[in-house]
Amino acid sequence: MFLTFAQPLKPHRPLKPRRRRGRLVPMILLACVFPLSVGCKPTNTDPGSAMAFSGEYPIKAVATVGMVADLVRNVGGEQVDVNQICGSGVDPHLFKATRDDIQSIMAGDIVFYCGLMLEGKMSDTLVKIARKKPVFAVTEMIDKSLLISADGFDGHPDPHVWNDVSAWSQCVDAVESALSEFDPAHATQYQSNAKAYRAKLAQLHQYGVEAVATVPKERRLLLTSHDAFNYFGRAYGIEVQGVQGLSTESEAGVQRINDLVDTLVQRKVKAVFVESSVSRKNIDALIEGARSRGHDVVVGGELFSDAMGKTGSYEGTYFGMLDHNITTVTRALGGKADPKGFGGTLEAETIAGESE
Repeated sequence: MFLTFAQPLKPHRPLKPRRRRGRLVPMILLACVFPLSVGCKPTNTDPGSAMAFSGEYPIKAVATVGMVADLVRNVGGEQVDVNQICGSGVDPHLFKATRDDIQSIMAGDIVFYCGLMLEGKMSDTLVKIARKKPVFAVTEMIDKSLLISADGFDGHPDPHVWNDVSAWSQCVDAVESALSEFDPAHATQYQSNAKAYRAKLAQLHQYGVEAVATVPKERRLLLTSHDAFNYFGRAYGIEVQGVQGLSTESEAGVQRINDLVDTLVQRKVKAVFVESSVSRKNIDALIEGARSRGHDVVVGGELFSDAMGKTGSYEGTYFGMLDHNITTVTRALGGKADPKGFGGTLEAETIAGESE
């Protein structure tokens, strides 16, 4: 069952999943990533085609970034083996698939990506693969009213949805739907896994709300390398400023840095934050600029923005990533949070700053 590329679609008009007697009709939502022409009428319905599940377990799923891979692991459980293309610390804005990456993707049964232009440099690769494999954007089922419009991002919404746990939990629905259609025999299990994971994420979101609320109001400024934390700011009640724009390809001008130094000095902000997947040179420039004006600012910690922590670590899971970010921000800005985080698993030495 292959897809034909015929009728042009408008950007940001995601296709809805359709059920046809138990067969999967893939949600090729690449219009959410880049403008293209897609037709979703299958031209090959042979059960032996690449679009159909072979029946061999575990299902070989491929995910572009860690946050997406973690979603698929939690919903798929033991029935699904996930291969992540962008490793820890890799910037997805700049990532281009190599020949080996493409071979790895083509070896999979089903492909998941974030969407909303996050993996923009994988555009051509995803288009080609969508002709041969079922490809799904996990952001397809997010309530569109939750998306933040992004200035200077070619009209696309801000893609960093995962920094709001409550919004990201809606992506569980897309993975559940995709796996249930691809493998109806285990649909009940996928639904059960999804329900349990949504409940776990709801607890983490509440922790974020309560923890950040302990930061004194005048200190609630999260200043980072690039503008990746808008969803975090909205969800947890903290002002967010990034030196660069939404994409790490953008450059920070001298005026932008000077304006942010003014903000640090005027508001007596004590901490700024670096990101694991982004150069810290702009943050260092802010610290030096503030110091030249008699105001000391420290690095409050390293946050995970576009990539999770080291594979196999607690921070290498989505839950651990957000637990780390919430706890680090709260403590560095003078709020109250257990050094080991909500899950009691964070290493105390990874938390920069102490509650005052």
